[in-house]
Amino acid sequence: MKPRSLLALMLVATASSLHAAPLHWGAIRDGSLYLQANAGDTLQLRWSPAWQSDANQEQLYLLRPDGQLLQQLEIGADQPYGERDIPLPAAQGDYRLQVPGYSFRNFKVSHDSATLAQFEPAKVHFSADVPGGVELYFRVAAGEQAQLAGKYYGGVSVLQATRLSDGLQVHLKLEQHALYGQFDQAALPQAAQDEVWRLSMGGSGKVGFWLDGTANLFAQDLNQLHPLQWPPSRIELNLEPQLRGPSPHLGVALPYALPPQSTFELLRVLGPRAANFYSFVDVIQQDPQRELSFRRLYRETFKIERDITLLAGTGRRAVLEADRESFAGLDAWLADSVQLGNQGLHYLAFADEPNLNFPSYAVFASYFAQMLEHTKANPDARAAGVRIAMPVSSRLLDGPFRIGAEQRRGIDWARQLLADHGADIDALAWHEWMVRDLLATRRYRTSVRAAADLVGLDEQGRPRKALLLSQTNISSGPDLSPYQQDTHYAALWWTSVVINASQDGLLDMLNWFQAADEPEYPKGMLAQLDAQQFSLKPVAGAQQFIQQHWLGQVQALDNPAFEVDALALRDGPRHSLLGVAKTPRPHTIELKGAAQICQSSPRLELLGADGRSRQATLQCSDGHAQFQLPGETLFALTWKTL
Repeated sequence: MKPRSLLALMLVATASSLHAAPLHWGAIRDGSLYLQANAGDTLQLRWSPAWQSDANQEQLYLLRPDGQLLQQLEIGADQPYGERDIPLPAAQGDYRLQVPGYSFRNFKVSHDSATLAQFEPAKVHFSADVPGGVELYFRVAAGEQAQLAGKYYGGVSVLQATRLSDGLQVHLKLEQHALYGQFDQAALPQAAQDEVWRLSMGGSGKVGFWLDGTANLFAQDLNQLHPLQWPPSRIELNLEPQLRGPSPHLGVALPYALPPQSTFELLRVLGPRAANFYSFVDVIQQDPQRELSFRRLYRETFKIERDITLLAGTGRRAVLEADRESFAGLDAWLADSVQLGNQGLHYLAFADEPNLNFPSYAVFASYFAQMLEHTKANPDARAAGVRIAMPVSSRLLDGPFRIGAEQRRGIDWARQLLADHGADIDALAWHEWMVRDLLATRRYRTSVRAAADLVGLDEQGRPRKALLLSQTNISSGPDLSPYQQDTHYAALWWTSVVINASQDGLLDMLNWFQAADEPEYPKGMLAQLDAQQFSLKPVAGAQQFIQQHWLGQVQALDNPAFEVDALALRDGPRHSLLGVAKTPRPHTIELKGAAQICQSSPRLELLGADGRSRQATLQCSDGHAQFQLPGETLFALTWKTL
């Protein structure tokens, strides 16, 4: 059989020989398709279900070569199949079509073969579902030490790279590994000149493949390989006078024990003002005051002002029954809260991600009602700051990762609980997972707005129930990529999530999950070196940078950019503009609307991939501030109103 290029990948003849044949990319699940259109073209986008499409809406993004959003494609959960034709005007540079993972549909893209196209796959996560016989091309520049890498997902099991100049072959067998973050790789020999390689895939189905040490770009035609261009962009930010609301309490999920003394200084660096705890009902009812020590430590030593506790069983067993053990554990936790006294707010959730774990809504609703009545019977709990949070779902607008997810959307379960117990519920809480793509973090703002719409706003424009995004991370469970969790990527991602979730001043709590790595879940802000020693990961550096510039109120800000997120904060005369550039493109940032900034000794700090904060130059003229922002960099501009 004649080999086919990536993802359905045959050239199809057209009716007229005067026009180039269309090129097809199919079953893309996670990655970037870069398109250089020297002449006008039309992208033909088609999609079909892959898994749980009826429970999940999706967004795709098409960016112009200057990084501005050309089109955002909204695909509803009621659209398992669909198609869209998108005009692609002739332009200098590369368009970018982003299929953000985790994707629930197979996306097929067609365009004229005269349009130069290169695919950048995700690393570790699978990027596509391919037919047999796939062949692609990639280039390794002179002197680069490149690595071909891949991961087995039950489909493609062999990657073979052939150097076109001399036929040298590198063979990579993809094996099964115990941990998700493990993968296979093979070194490609260095050369004194640029070399083009052909990549052949053995097998069909899901495939994870990528390159390290060189550009992670693949083409169907070797003549289409070219370096990506990131031309500089200019962004005008407009600060507006009105305040949107309080900024959320930022925090982390903390362990079910006293932390080692060696971590105290690291926790102070993180500066959490909120926390997520578990309380194991089978443990606490046997040792009723065991949680007092660490709860008091976090409150008094680390000044944590808000926390949420999820009831569970040992090992975070999620499904509980309203029985003697659960009631005893609940009573012990309430007694601890009363003994701690009225210091801050303690939100209590009766279950962990019930829409993922409980057999049905009816079973959970019955359990919730009984636990709620038992809590209300304690007259001192509310005076001690105890508040009821629900449903603490796995995701809010979309379904959890299980069969029947379309009947288990977090927002639907929350709506039903509010209808039955609204007067006794103080907060809507949820966990957000699998928005792994930096360009898709705007979905956090969408979910917070949807939560506010559900609970409604009071006369002051505040949500009638506190909104708690009590756990979040790039990925769920152990499905973690070290390229994301352990690198500057996590710093960019967390900063972007904080900005988007806080943008409207509606959210009360936002927690990263979790504080420190665990052996099977290396998703902490702290890396564990041994039993007592920990170190800061890049995301911890971002958390420190954010907290150093965090103020109490969110101020309105007009930001037309897509690749740069920004958040304006204020405390009386103090101002802070916090932001992040999410791509390699450099930007010129101009801030308008801050008339006195140039007379108030403003300070600009940048945090790049080296993890070191440095002061940068700010240019001021006529009340406008302007500065240069390198790609993939955090920034904080601070000043005082005179």
